[in-house]
This record gives sequence, structure tokens and C-alpha cells, in this order.
Amino acid sequence: MGKPASINPRIIEGLYCEALVLSDEVRAAFALSGRIDDAAADEDEAKIALSCEALRTTTRMMHAVAWLLNHRAFFKGELSEFQLRRYGKLADFPDSDPARLALLPAATRELVQATERFHARLKRIDNGWRERDANMPSAIAALRNRLGLAART
Repeated sequence: MGKPASINPRIIEGLYCEALVLSDEVRAAFALSGRIDDAAADEDEAKIALSCEALRTTTRMMHAVAWLLNHRAFFKGELSEFQLRRYGKLADFPDSDPARLALLPAATRELVQATERFHARLKRIDNGWRERDANMPSAIAALRNRLGLAART
């Protein structure tokens, strides 16, 4: 496998647009007003599954959008690379519970799985970006090196 592509503004903007569309689909799919109340009393498991997956999926997308917004801010010069590396890490989220997912309508299941795939893509990009300069000295080590060189001259 070749070297992973570096993150650039064009990639981030494309992913950001994709995240907004996916987030809007998630919002529409999990608009819970009335859907849970309309379910019959014997559908408690389905209600719980819908609530759990709604929370998990919307949280996953909120974190993805936040990660993308941090990278957009970095490319606009509003965050330093140090700040981005320190505070812009993408959180790990467990996959959906297959048993609960099976209780959801097929279209909702597919949407949840699409958000999981999207998040996994961002995670691979984030990991690749973080590992890109793994052999580079830390900012403190680089500063010590510069100070050491300045002291010798």
C-alpha cells in the first residue's frame, strides 16, 4: 500500500460537505417527535433501539463535523498545528449493536452504517496524519535543539 495522502483544504472541504449532507439525513431519519409515541406498547425494544441508535449516530456525526471544523480552522490559520494535534483528535466510537440495529427499518440501518463508514474514513485519515510525522521531534525537543545550537555559536 502506498503512502497515505496528506490532508489538504480540498479534501477537508469535500468531507465537510459530505458530513453536512449525512448529518441532515440523520436528523431527518431520527426526528423522534411522534415516532416513538405512535409505536405500540409491545414495541418497547424497538423504541429503545431507535433511541439508542439516534443518540449514538447523531453524536458520531457531531464529532465528525467538529473534527472537520477544526481542520478547516487550521487551514484558515485560526489554529496552530500544535493546537490541532492536541485538541483535534477524533474520538473512537463503538459500532452499533447488531441486535438493536436489526430492529430498525432497513433505510435507517443503512444510514447508521453509512455514518459508521464515514467516521471510519475520518479515523483512518486522522491516524495517517498523526503518524505522518511520528519520527519528527516534538515541539519541545525541536526548541531545545535550536537553543542548543544557538548556545554553541
